[in-house]
Amino acid sequence: MGNIYEQDLDKTAANYAVLTPLSFIERAAAVYPERSAVVHGKLRRNWGQTYERSRRLASALAARGIGIGDTVAAMLPNIPEMVEAHFGVPMSGAVLNTLNTRLDPDTIAFMLNHGEAKVLLVDREFSALVAAALGKVDHPVLVIDIDDPEYTGPGERIGELDYEALLAGGDPQYAWQPPADEWNAICLNYTSGTTGNPKGVVYHHRGAYTNAISNILEWDMPKHAVYLWTLPMFHCNGWCFPWTVAARAGVNVCLRKVDPQAIFDLIRSAGVTHYCGAPIVHNLLINAPEAMKAGITHKVHAMVAGAAPPAAMIEGMEQLGFELTHVYGLTEVYGPASVCAQHEDWAALDVGERARLNARQGVRYHLQDAISVLDPETMQPVPADGETMGEIMFRGNITMKGYLKNPDATREAFRGGWFHTGDLAVMYPDGYVKIKDRSKDIIISGGENISSIELEDVLYRHPAVLAAAVVARPDPKWGETPCAFVELKAGASATAQELEAHCRQHLSGFKVPRQFIFGELPKTSTGKIQKFELRKRAASTAAIDV
Repeated sequence: MGNIYEQDLDKTAANYAVLTPLSFIERAAAVYPERSAVVHGKLRRNWGQTYERSRRLASALAARGIGIGDTVAAMLPNIPEMVEAHFGVPMSGAVLNTLNTRLDPDTIAFMLNHGEAKVLLVDREFSALVAAALGKVDHPVLVIDIDDPEYTGPGERIGELDYEALLAGGDPQYAWQPPADEWNAICLNYTSGTTGNPKGVVYHHRGAYTNAISNILEWDMPKHAVYLWTLPMFHCNGWCFPWTVAARAGVNVCLRKVDPQAIFDLIRSAGVTHYCGAPIVHNLLINAPEAMKAGITHKVHAMVAGAAPPAAMIEGMEQLGFELTHVYGLTEVYGPASVCAQHEDWAALDVGERARLNARQGVRYHLQDAISVLDPETMQPVPADGETMGEIMFRGNITMKGYLKNPDATREAFRGGWFHTGDLAVMYPDGYVKIKDRSKDIIISGGENISSIELEDVLYRHPAVLAAAVVARPDPKWGETPCAFVELKAGASATAQELEAHCRQHLSGFKVPRQFIFGELPKTSTGKIQKFELRKRAASTAAIDV
C-alpha cells in the first residue's frame, strides 16, 4: 500500500495540464486581443489576429492530412509567417523544422529527406535555392509559397499553393488540442555536423515552455515588451523567443536581414526594448555612424551569445545606453541554457574587470536543472578553482529529447546522466563556468557554427593538397573566421584564390576559409597534426580566452 499522499490524489483534468508554449498565444489573444503582436514594414497585426491566423494554418494543415509525427519545414526569414508557423504547425500536431537560409542545396536536401518533411513553407527570396534542393529529395513535398511584400528582389513562386490561399481555407476557430504528452516533439533543428551529416535535434513541448519562461526570468522581461528579430528564427527557434514574446503579449518587430540603419530606425519608431544576436550584430551597432545612433532615449536590453563580449563591446553598449546580457548554450539545449548573471557590485568595477566577469558562460538558466564542469572520464566535478579543465555538461528540462534516427549519438550525448557539450571549461569558486577551449573543432562565426572537419574534408579533395587543418582565427566583425593551414604535395602548386574557389564549389559561402596559410604542418611523431600549435599561429586562442 502506498503512502497517504498517493491515495485518491490522482491527476485529473482539474488539477493537471501538460506544459506547452502553445498556451501562451491562446492567453495573449484572450487577454490582450487588441494589443500589437506583429510589426513588419507597413503591416500591423494584433494578438487576436495572429492567433486566428495560426489556427487557420493548423486547420489547413490538418485538412491535408498533416498531424502527429509529420514534419513541416520552413525556409523563411524573420517575417510574420515564421511567427505563425511556431504556433500553427504544432497546433496541428506536426513538428516544425526551421531551415537555415544560408545553407547549400545538398545540405537542405539532406534535412528534408532525413526529417521526412511533408510540407515546406518557402519565401520567394529562397525559391531558387529550394528548387535545387527539391531535385534531390526522395519523396513528395507540398511546397507553399510566401510572397512577402517587403521583399522586392528576384525569385519565382515554385509551390503548389500560396500561403494566403492556404490560410483562407482554414478555420479561424479551429479547435486545436494540446499534446497528449508534454514530451511530444514540437520542433526539429539541425546542428552543424562536426563529422558527416548534421544531426537532427528534437525539442519537446516541455522544454520549449520552460526555456521560454526562463528567457523572461533572466531578462526580467516586462509585459508588452517590444522584441526586435535580429536573431534568425531558424536558429534554435530563435532561442525560443517566438514563444517568450507571446507569453508576455509582447510585440514581434520583424526584420528580414540585419542592417544597422534599419535596426536603429526600428528601435526609435517601434520603441524596441529587447533584441538578441551574435557578437557581430552588436559590433555593427557600436561601430555605426554617430548620426545613425542618435535619438534613442529609452533603455534597450541586448542578449549576446557565441564568443564572449570583450571590453570594447561592453563599453560600446554602455555608451549606447544598452544593457548587455551574456548567455551560452547549444542547439541541444534550446539555444541559451546558462547566463552570466550580473551582480550589482560589478557596476562599480572598471570596464576591464567587468569584461573579465562578463566573459564567463555563467550559471544555469532558472528552469534548467543543472550546469556543471565534469571530468568526462570519471563524471566527477572538477575543483572550482578557475584552473582545472573539464567538460561543460547540462541536465534538466531544457535539454533535447535526443537526435532523430541516431540512437548511438543520443546515448553518447547523454552518457552518465548528463548532456555532454564537448566544450572544455573551468569552474570558478563563485560557481560560474568559463569556456577555455572547444573539443568539437567548431568555429563560431557570426553566430553560426562551422565544422573545421567539414572544411578539411573539402580541402583534401583538391588534387594539390597533401594535408590540411582549419582553426578559428579572431575577427573583429564576425568574432571568428576559419583559417586554413595547407601543406601541398611535392611538385604541386595552388594559390589561395584557387583553394577559395574550390571551397566555394562545395561549401556555403560563410563556411569558406578567409585565410590560407601554406607550409609544412606541425605533426606529432605518429603523424597527427598539432592543432594547438596552429591555433597559436592563428592567434585563435584570443577569440575564446578573454
